Amino acid sequence: MILLQSQSKYLLQLLTNRLQNLDKGVELDCQWIEFDDVRFNVQTSVKNSHILLLSLSLPTPPAGALFVGGLPYGAIEAIKAAYGTVVQILDPPKDGFNLTLKLNFSKLSPDEDTRQALLMKVASVREVVLGAPLRVILKHLASRSLAPNMDQLVSIVHRPNESFFLIPQIEKVTVIYPMRFKDSTDTCLATSFLQEFVEARRTASAGLNNAPSCQWSPSAPQELEGIPAKELSANAGFVSFVIFPRHVDSKKLDRTVWNLSTFHAYVSYHVKCSEGFMHTRMRRRVESLIEALDRAKSDQDKTKKAGTKTSFKRLSIKDSRSNSNSRASASWK
Repeated sequence: MILLQSQSKYLLQLLTNRLQNLDKGVELDCQWIEFDDVRFNVQTSVKNSHILLLSLSLPTPPAGALFVGGLPYGAIEAIKAAYGTVVQILDPPKDGFNLTLKLNFSKLSPDEDTRQALLMKVASVREVVLGAPLRVILKHLASRSLAPNMDQLVSIVHRPNESFFLIPQIEKVTVIYPMRFKDSTDTCLATSFLQEFVEARRTASAGLNNAPSCQWSPSAPQELEGIPAKELSANAGFVSFVIFPRHVDSKKLDRTVWNLSTFHAYVSYHVKCSEGFMHTRMRRRVESLIEALDRAKSDQDKTKKAGTKTSFKRLSIKDSRSNSNSRASASWK
């Protein structure tokens, strides 16, 4: 299975091209949307070629999601920790966006590897911003403590008007996803996929023994009691992961935050791939049946043509009489 990459490939390409062509004054105003309705906007001007403005529009949070000032809890601190003085947060942001960052290329390190690492981090701004509250909780889990004001059920936005839930504890954090899909075919495939996903973890080989435990249920777990029914509508059931401190040590924290914050997108990606694969197989099957029918028709046509080629020899009156006499004499013998 394929894991989604944290960095936006298109954003990384724009940043790299801009860095390589700082001496060229280029006016740029580029906007695009990536999965889960995250919208990006990149602007550069001819006057200040070393300055790039990056704006980010986040999915609409549902009621109760952990948002502060239009951004997820801890996002400002996460941005400052990730980018330092190279990136400045503009207040207020560009109209229609939740966040605008000012990137100054002149402050980048002269070392090529260091610059590339920072550009990769800027291209992963979605992970830094949307994963901020999850990162705060998991950091405290690594030190076996509870984050301030986050010791109860926490709702974190990850899709438009949808969120997943965390139950923080000192020794573990339980993560619960209501799985919703608009298309009925996607719902059936996702349900089957998630059940196999859980079964694979249950019958895991040695390579998966350290993976978080996983459970699937068609109804909401008891931990979500008191949550409005609208937020618990899940036509593909509920998936739960239990995260322990060993899953969020210094080397695994970034990967765990990204995988958890994009789990629904991960499932949707593989559901669409499975659907496309089945459609391809069905088309190939139909094509093979049509070819078989065409071959059967051609063979039948050949048989008909062969039957129409039967010839008859015209006999004279004398020959016909001799033949009839010979047959009559043969019958008396």
